[in-house]
Amino acid sequence: MRDTMWIYAVFTFLLSEAWSMDEVVSYVAFNQGSEVNLTCINETRKEVLFVSWNIEFKNKRICRISFIDGRSDDLCKDGKSLWNTSSGLSYLHIPNISETDEGQYKCESVYTGGNDHHVIHVAITVPPSVSAWIYHKDNKVVAVCKAERGKPAANISWNHMENVSSVQSGSNGYFTVESRLELLEGMNTENLSCAISHPSWERIRIIVPKLQKGHSLWLYALIVGLIIVISAGLLVFAQKKIIPFRRCQQSNLTQSKSPPAEDVEEVEPYASYVQRVNSIYNSSADLFT
Repeated sequence: MRDTMWIYAVFTFLLSEAWSMDEVVSYVAFNQGSEVNLTCINETRKEVLFVSWNIEFKNKRICRISFIDGRSDDLCKDGKSLWNTSSGLSYLHIPNISETDEGQYKCESVYTGGNDHHVIHVAITVPPSVSAWIYHKDNKVVAVCKAERGKPAANISWNHMENVSSVQSGSNGYFTVESRLELLEGMNTENLSCAISHPSWERIRIIVPKLQKGHSLWLYALIVGLIIVISAGLLVFAQKKIIPFRRCQQSNLTQSKSPPAEDVEEVEPYASYVQRVNSIYNSSADLFT
């Protein structure tokens, strides 16, 4: 490890002047999630004595991947690695590139007969979400075409170029573009379309806006009113059913607690009848005495 660091320091010191004069700067962008291969030399590995990728990410993190004296050294440890083609050409492989891989990639190389120093600014492209619609406003028809959360910003154009206005907003490197086209009421919108282009797409996308089916405020108020009326009706119905049922339960409970009443009407006639029978019996007994 010490020998590797010493060789790296010697190469950096001896070639610093030459690199300052022959630096090649380039800017590249790749689709998010794709595999990326960065090349800074045109020599095969047999002819390369030294190659080092010094990476400074957008979040200021710095790391290095190098090939020195036949050995590879990876200080990034984030999936990046040095690969070779079948012909022995060295390149830096980035699997599944994402926003965290954006930054400045410096490639320093020494090979038999020369040296190279490249600075590659790497960025990603993110395709936007697109939509388009039409709505009526006063005596006009307004068509809207929107490209949301793209990186970089998308370009929008109409096949009608009258009364077009565009608004662009961005946050954290992502951009939303909204373009509006105003037409007079009654104009034919069947052939109306917007074209959206973005670096992450190979072809321009054509979108035909559809009429927006909006809901008026009175419709929402009517729905809410119906819900309130139905709820109130159910509440009143429940109260009418529950209160008589409770009263009936209380009445039955009261009757079950009171003592049973004696039926006087049935007892008294029976007693009277017994007395008559006894009186007759007594009178008969007197006759025979």
